[in-house]
Amino acid sequence: QVQLVESGGGLVRPGGSLRLSCAASGTISNFVNMGWYRQAPGKEREVVALITPSVSTYYANSVKGRFTISRDNAGSTVYLQMNSLKPEDTAEYYCRYLSDSDVIIWGQGTQVTVSS
Repeated sequence: QVQLVESGGGLVRPGGSLRLSCAASGTISNFVNMGWYRQAPGKEREVVALITPSVSTYYANSVKGRFTISRDNAGSTVYLQMNSLKPEDTAEYYCRYLSDSDVIIWGQGTQVTVSS
């Protein structure tokens, strides 16, 4: 069973940067994608960025050009580098793993707050 542990959230001023990490433990089989979602208070959870085993990436329009998703060579850790942060990026950020058998696993979430 895959488990995901996020880290790297915190409080940052507008225009600042943060790097989120998602460490996957357990047996990581072929997966469809891993990525980041976020949920702000009173809003639905939305996709932020995804990465596939072939390192193809997808970004939400709202973060294109500011956020970069990547993973380590072992494929067990996924990162989200967030630059030029805006107050509207404030949310709980969740890592998600989608296996090739349609199993979805979520991390526990990490809070990102962008405020002056």
